[in-house]
Amino acid sequence: MPVLSRRLFTTGLLASAAMPLAACMEQIALAPPPEIEPLDYASRRDGAHTIPAVPIDQVPEWLHRQIVRFDTEEEPGTIVIRIDHGLLHLVMPDGYALRYGISVGRDGLDWRGEAEIYRTAHWPGWTPTANMIRRDPSLERWADGQPGGPRNPLGARALYLRTIGTGEDEGIRIHGTPEWRSIGHRASAGCFRMINHDVIDLYGRVGRGTRVVVI
Repeated sequence: MPVLSRRLFTTGLLASAAMPLAACMEQIALAPPPEIEPLDYASRRDGAHTIPAVPIDQVPEWLHRQIVRFDTEEEPGTIVIRIDHGLLHLVMPDGYALRYGISVGRDGLDWRGEAEIYRTAHWPGWTPTANMIRRDPSLERWADGQPGGPRNPLGARALYLRTIGTGEDEGIRIHGTPEWRSIGHRASAGCFRMINHDVIDLYGRVGRGTRVVVI
């Protein structure tokens, strides 16, 4: 085969091989984001309680619930929390995640690791730990537990975590909060706070056995 013909033949082979790859890459890049229903932050009735409205326009836009591109090796359905960013991601297919703004632990109270949801609760009760009471003696009145409700620190829903590997509950929760202004800040005793409307939304998308990665 003449040199020129051989070059043309080789070039054709390379081009033919590259076309399916390019098409595949284009398909991945153009995968449309999942569609989700808008979330209404108005006051609403939820069981025996009423959730107050949240003026979501007063929450920075980057902390609003939204679909984002998300590069991770975690499987869809996994929760990935980035403490330093104050963000919780629910991994979705095709390189996307449903992202929520959260409040994380105050300095020195961070928890990082891998866990799983082993219990879920509507309008959970809350009992402060001995350490919490030592730091804030006013919590002594709830030493025997505070009933669930709009003023309860755990808010409308709670997802209870136990550490993978040890199987221990170290007191870490993903939960709602009446203190919506704390979202995006280091304000909790180590748990992950969400706007009540957001935690109800997340609660409906996950369940027991969901893997939670905190980094």
